[in-house]
Amino acid sequence: MNDLILLAALLKGPQHGYALKKLAGLLFGQGEMHNNLVYPLLRRFMENSWVVKRTTDGQRGQKRDLYALTSKGKLELLRRLSCFTGKEATSDSEFRLRVGLFSMLDRDTRERILEERDRFLGRRQGRLNSIQTAMTGMNVDAWGCSVARFYLSQVRAERRWVAALKREAGHRNKGKNRIVGS
Repeated sequence: MNDLILLAALLKGPQHGYALKKLAGLLFGQGEMHNNLVYPLLRRFMENSWVVKRTTDGQRGQKRDLYALTSKGKLELLRRLSCFTGKEATSDSEFRLRVGLFSMLDRDTRERILEERDRFLGRRQGRLNSIQTAMTGMNVDAWGCSVARFYLSQVRAERRWVAALKREAGHRNKGKNRIVGS
C-alpha cells in the first residue's frame, strides 16, 4: 500500500522526496512516512522505470532530487489500483485509497471494487449481528454490547456510503467506460 500512496502522490507532478514523505504520512494519518520506506520504494520505482529522478538546485545552494512519474509508472499505478481482491476488500485503507482515486479508473473497475467491498461488509454485518444476538442472550456486560452496537453501526453506515457511491458512479459516468489518461 505504501507504494500505491507514493505513486499516487506523484500524479500531481514532480515532487521532492521530503514532500512525498509528508504527503504520504498525511494520507496515512501520520506525521510523515519514514525515510526507510520512502527512499527504497523510490529506488525500486526508478529501477522499474516507473519514476525518473533529476537533481535540481535547492533554495540554499544544496542539490535536491526531484521525482516524476513516467507513463509506465502511471500504467503500473492504474494496474495496481484495478487489482482489488477479497483480501484488499477487508482493508479500510486499501478500499478508501481506491475510492479516492476513482477518477482514474473505468466504470467497470469502480463497480467491481464497490461490489467486492460490499460483499465483505455484508459478511461482516452478518457476523456482528450474530455476535450481538449471542451477547444479548448471554446477558453480557452493557459495555461489551455497546462496542458490538458501535461496530455494527459503522458497517451499516459504510454500506450506505458504498450504495451511494454506486449510484453516484453510475450517474456521473453514463456512457463513459475507459481508464483516464491511458
